[in-house]
Amino acid sequence: MYFTKGFLLLHTLLAFLIPQFDTLQDTLTISKPIRDGDRLVSMRETFALGFFSPGESTNRYVGIWFYKAPEQPVVWVANRDNPITDHSGVLSIDLHRNLVLYGEDKKQPIWSTNIITKSNNKTTLAQLNQLGNLVLFIKETTEVLWQSFDNPTDTFLPSMKLGLDRKTASSPELFLYKGNILWWRSGHWNGIGWSGIPTLSSNDSVMNFNLFYNHYETSTIWGLRYPGVSLFSRLVVNGSGSIQRSVSAISDQEWDILGTLPLDRCDNYGKCGAFGMCQVQNGTEFECTCLPGFEPRSPSEWSARNATSGCVKKHGRASVCKSGEEFVKVEHVKLPDSSFARVDEKLSLKECERRCLENCSCTAYGGVDAKEEVGCMRWYGELMDTRVLDGGQNLYVRVDAFELDHFKGFFANKRRLAIMVVALVVTSLLIFLCAKCLIKRKRKGKRLSTNSSLPNFEDSPSRSEFDGSKSNSNFPVFDLKTIIAATDNFSAANELGKGGFGSVYKGLLQNRMEIAVKRLSKYSGQGVEQFKNEVSLIAKLQHRNLVRILGCCIQAEEKMLIYEYLPNKSLDSFIFDETKRSCLDWGKRFEIICGIARGILYLHQDSRLRIIHRDLKASNILLDNTLNPKISDFGMARIVRGDQIEVNTNRVVGTYGYMSPEYAMQGIFSIKSDVYSFGVLLLEIIVGKKNGTHYHNGPSAYLIEHVWDLWREGNVMEIVDALLGETYPANEVLKCIQIGLLCVQEHASDRPTMLTVVFMLGNDTPLPSPKQPAFISTNISTSKGANSINEMTITKIDGR
Repeated sequence: MYFTKGFLLLHTLLAFLIPQFDTLQDTLTISKPIRDGDRLVSMRETFALGFFSPGESTNRYVGIWFYKAPEQPVVWVANRDNPITDHSGVLSIDLHRNLVLYGEDKKQPIWSTNIITKSNNKTTLAQLNQLGNLVLFIKETTEVLWQSFDNPTDTFLPSMKLGLDRKTASSPELFLYKGNILWWRSGHWNGIGWSGIPTLSSNDSVMNFNLFYNHYETSTIWGLRYPGVSLFSRLVVNGSGSIQRSVSAISDQEWDILGTLPLDRCDNYGKCGAFGMCQVQNGTEFECTCLPGFEPRSPSEWSARNATSGCVKKHGRASVCKSGEEFVKVEHVKLPDSSFARVDEKLSLKECERRCLENCSCTAYGGVDAKEEVGCMRWYGELMDTRVLDGGQNLYVRVDAFELDHFKGFFANKRRLAIMVVALVVTSLLIFLCAKCLIKRKRKGKRLSTNSSLPNFEDSPSRSEFDGSKSNSNFPVFDLKTIIAATDNFSAANELGKGGFGSVYKGLLQNRMEIAVKRLSKYSGQGVEQFKNEVSLIAKLQHRNLVRILGCCIQAEEKMLIYEYLPNKSLDSFIFDETKRSCLDWGKRFEIICGIARGILYLHQDSRLRIIHRDLKASNILLDNTLNPKISDFGMARIVRGDQIEVNTNRVVGTYGYMSPEYAMQGIFSIKSDVYSFGVLLLEIIVGKKNGTHYHNGPSAYLIEHVWDLWREGNVMEIVDALLGETYPANEVLKCIQIGLLCVQEHASDRPTMLTVVFMLGNDTPLPSPKQPAFISTNISTSKGANSINEMTITKIDGR
């Protein structure tokens, strides 16, 4: 893990360096600690270790710095979060073979390596080697116990190794995070370098990156392209969110910056949203466009230069699989985020195209190798973080037959278009010259009138996006008469369903746009608060796996939310109905699982607000015309600060069966509460039954308990929905069951975050073994005697 304050470059560091111990000036022993004022100096005097104070601060830290380089920049700090306020510091090796740092209080260490070893009579040393690595090792065996290269701060040095477990790596990339927000990525390794950093692939670069493969790991290491040249070199992640590459010769008095990442504003992750593409423009032009076959999800936002909502299929059309669709080549781009791409390193590009075309969920493909000679990457679902890049690769985007005519016609007539452009330019030039001559002649006779007969566009009335609505710059507000007309006065025939705070109706606006109207019950005691909460939350959220709100209506006693209409209603109408469930093969169920996970991850981490939904359940997951899942009903959601781990509440809301035990019993909720709900949903999708379904051994044997019993017996695949037959991939289904059990662990600390869940779903990574989960789907009594079953939404229960 490689980080600076606020930013994080993510990878796993792998120990690999063998210490050298031919001198004592670079070595610390049990009998020879170093005190404030002392220092260790590495061989060749490249690095030093000791106590220092940054800038004008009086605090003292233990660190490693370039000994003879300009400004002596610090490359590693031990106690960055726990400074010593005076000069009493001592760094030593204790009897347990740990490096420990003490301040004025000699009993409690300020910092320690915290390793656990067996006591014996062998000698333990700590050496600062010439690479800048502080290595704690056993002298007699050279066994490395700990090293600073495995615990870096803001600086990445030559010979420092970053690696990934080979089993978990889809396509290796480097990622920079700002807190929990993905800020920048390097692009995949294309055989020459990181594809999103073309300067590193050039022979003109001073730095040389290499990637190594074996059966166990994929790792990268960097150094100087010309090792005989005496240069200091470093990569630094700074607090502004950039990575600087710099070098300095021994004779120089300053550092030369070779490059800075991100490269430009198009390098900011997800700049143009899903299925969008960024290209740096000159002047005031907008950088974002949509990939072939797509159009902006929210034209109004794009016109305001906000493309984070991304793009959708043109005309809202669903793909008709294997009906003439082909691929359109998009040239010179940084390929999309490959975290969830499937990589086959031995496939040809032609075979890659064939396999992508055969799978209806495959949205694009591209080559792994920069020359497209070998290797295949295929994307399933969203294409995120695509940008135009000099030296980039080709991306082949799946386009429906309906849209192909446009592209084929364009490219077939490319020569004709070029001729037309030339003719237009020549014609325009002739018109200009003629007009110039005419003006000169008229000036001799009379002056041209300065009055214009052009219409005054400032007096033209503006039109709302929706018929009959009144809107401000932030949020459309519909007129009650418009909603009454659209729903046929809220007729029973248009009622889509009922919730805890009212009914939902289908509506049809005058412009033939279908909508869903959530009408708040007049008799709901908590309704106004919930309504305002939902309006304020959803208006700020944009993600393909969240239901899109179109506006609201507040008039007299009526309070309504207007949503996009989703024809397939909610997930529970599919997975708990045997006829509809038979239409859901494993591929579609897995897509629904992944879509829900991405939507929750957006709420927890990637949105502008950190939001805990608190009522995730099958009936609150809506399905669009392609069965893409969308999380809905934010009336019970809560915004929390990014640094809040958990929150207490006196009012427990949600649905038993989906509630985590700490929330249901103690009123404590966190992002892990939503993780628990997701785990229940995941298992319900696999099994095709509600969590409240009774199994064997009396009324206590509910879904989660039944899954756990079969897991312990080694027969958990018996729980899989029989309607799936034998066509599903057993390993993938088994992995999902294990993820579901990990999500419903009794203690929140044992549950993964949604970031980890999304990663586990998209990669073949070894998973931890689940412990016995919480069984709270049976009837639960509160201190006031209120009971609830799985289907009932709880609006008020006194917690602690």
